[in-house]
Amino acid sequence: QNVVASKVALSEAFSVDRRRGNIQMGENESGSSVDIYRDTPVRFLGYANEVGEAFRALVHVRWVRLSYVVASGYVLADTQDKAGKELKNGAAMSKVGIAAMDTLVWQAFASVIVPGFFINRLCAASLFGLAKALPTVAESSRKWAVTGIGLGSIPFIIHPIDNLVHKVMDNTTRKWIGP
Repeated sequence: QNVVASKVALSEAFSVDRRRGNIQMGENESGSSVDIYRDTPVRFLGYANEVGEAFRALVHVRWVRLSYVVASGYVLADTQDKAGKELKNGAAMSKVGIAAMDTLVWQAFASVIVPGFFINRLCAASLFGLAKALPTVAESSRKWAVTGIGLGSIPFIIHPIDNLVHKVMDNTTRKWIGP
């Protein structure tokens, strides 16, 4: 009960709740504000590195690295947005810093690090498994199959990874910061 109260107080005090701190682009059908980084197609930029990892077997590594640059740019833009909203609302610099840190850490893990690692390992294991199971199939066909496996897994990993990162941060960084 105390942990729940701390989480509520933290999100109210520092506006680190993922549903707050939105860029106002207008209102959606329900009348709530729209966060450009969470509620619009801009969110897909955060998945660029997963796409890059899925294509790793088919493209030069510079394209994979570029996908990480795009995803990292998304993370930094969202971080700046959330910190800027706090600053614009007159929050103390400590609150601005906490909002920035929370967004940066959450986005880094949920949008770049964990999904990128997962897709990379899934594709590597799939390529290895297909080479062992289907050695007579052309390598280029196996690589395309691996890319399909990687791309196909993205919609299924997003929410579990987001929830995992929330739970880990709720029990680590967000507890340490305190209300």
